[in-house]
Amino acid sequence: MTPEELSAAITACLSDAIDSGELAVAAPAEVRVERPKNREHGDWATNVALQLAKPAGLSPRDVAGILSGRLEEIDGVASVAIAGPGFLNITLEAGAAGTLARVIVEAGEAYGSNDALAGHVINMEFVSANPTGPLHIGHTRWAALGDAIARVLRASGAEVTAEYYINDAGSQMDTFAHSVLARLHGRDVPEGGYPGAYIHDLGGEVLKAHPGIRELTDEAALPVIRKAAYEAQLEDIRRTLSDFDVHFDVYFSEQDLHDEGHIEAAVARLREQGHVFDEGGAVWLRTTDFGDDKDRVLIRANGEPTYFAADAAYYLSKKDRGYPEKIYLLGADHHGYINRLKAISAAAGDDPEKNIEVLIGQLVSVNGAKLSKRAGNIIELKDLIDWLGKDAVRYSLARYPADSPLTLDPELLRKNTNENPVFYVQYAHARTKAVGRNAVAAGVDRSAFDAAALSHPTESELLAHLGAYPSVVAQAAKFREPHRVARHLEVIAGAYHRWYDACRIAPFGEEPVTDVNRTRLWLNEAASQVLANGLELLGVSAPERM
Repeated sequence: MTPEELSAAITACLSDAIDSGELAVAAPAEVRVERPKNREHGDWATNVALQLAKPAGLSPRDVAGILSGRLEEIDGVASVAIAGPGFLNITLEAGAAGTLARVIVEAGEAYGSNDALAGHVINMEFVSANPTGPLHIGHTRWAALGDAIARVLRASGAEVTAEYYINDAGSQMDTFAHSVLARLHGRDVPEGGYPGAYIHDLGGEVLKAHPGIRELTDEAALPVIRKAAYEAQLEDIRRTLSDFDVHFDVYFSEQDLHDEGHIEAAVARLREQGHVFDEGGAVWLRTTDFGDDKDRVLIRANGEPTYFAADAAYYLSKKDRGYPEKIYLLGADHHGYINRLKAISAAAGDDPEKNIEVLIGQLVSVNGAKLSKRAGNIIELKDLIDWLGKDAVRYSLARYPADSPLTLDPELLRKNTNENPVFYVQYAHARTKAVGRNAVAAGVDRSAFDAAALSHPTESELLAHLGAYPSVVAQAAKFREPHRVARHLEVIAGAYHRWYDACRIAPFGEEPVTDVNRTRLWLNEAASQVLANGLELLGVSAPERM
């Protein structure tokens, strides 16, 4: 019996009690069951009696008493105990608990997927680094977390478009072009320009594409350089993200908003909504109507649109492209953007509590990391990948909430010991594969399955954690917290290692192969599958050998 099946059974018991008149209350859409902290309290627990007591006009223990008798009649339930103020602790029959192993193996890669967010259509924008230099450590956290969030959202039934907003408009692109031009001619970059050695490399890319570029005047060369260097740098960003196993569905150009008239159209639409006003020759959006600390300029007095105007046009573009929900993942220095983005949403006629969500990620650092010789005063993402490995960086970043500052310990991440969390989980998966290979070599197969044979306490513990995995994925998606998956994988890995120490799959010596051996192979494969599925959600590999 899976947690979902138990939840449905409890819901059915509630409906029966309501239909009989014993409970005068509306049944909840879903009843949550959780693993008790103390294993002696049963396999699963629910606080539904506490939730329904007040609307039912009864004490929680009275509600629990009405439900407990019905629950004990459910096939697969061994006993039900009322604890504390009204918790229901449920113990399953060994056979009912053990069937989960077969369910997981048969579900395969789909196990853990759920429909908690079915019907949600989400545009999620993250990373969005300026295409004027390589990706660095400041972009790393959202690259890893953003991709993991997208994966858990999709696993929970949401339709997600991962989007990269290319900041390819504005003065920084002119500065970028002037910097590459200077390097092409062997000159120092202009004051405020980009000094990294990568600028020289980009100059070489431009020269390959346009061999005669040095013969042009600076005025004629600049637009050519701007376009060619921009394309080369954007391709470098794409390659680095691909090496980090981060992939975007859409790369959206800010410059297109300017070139195709979207900014002027956005200002006109917001004016129609009644929130745009003119003052001092400039055009303003009255964002203070929606909680912002001050009104924001859309069009300067000189007729130039502000970056905020591009933000507004970009938001409306997402709305027009059919995304009711928009998630922005921004860096630690963007707290001030929250209110202004929500104000844009409200001014556009949306509900800022439903149609837009802004997540802020705190800074991440790495002890002992060296600044990039190529990029100058930054630590490049590609250097981190080469140094620590994609899996170690991604898992470590996914293991903590985004709003907590984080310092990675490279010495720990390079250790092949249980102190290293990513090694601990990956090794558990590799061990499942080695155990499976050894079992098959000893003549054990999955030709039989006896759920009741999985009765050892370590088997009950492992099954309970495997059974909780789908709800962990759903909660990770709901709260945009993939670290819940990482931490649960560590719990599963620990339970698996304890089971491995206590229960053999392959028989000793000349002992015959029995259905206990065969059934334990099912459980081994179930643990292997859940570990692999969870690592996939984090963008981390599941090695078969270590």
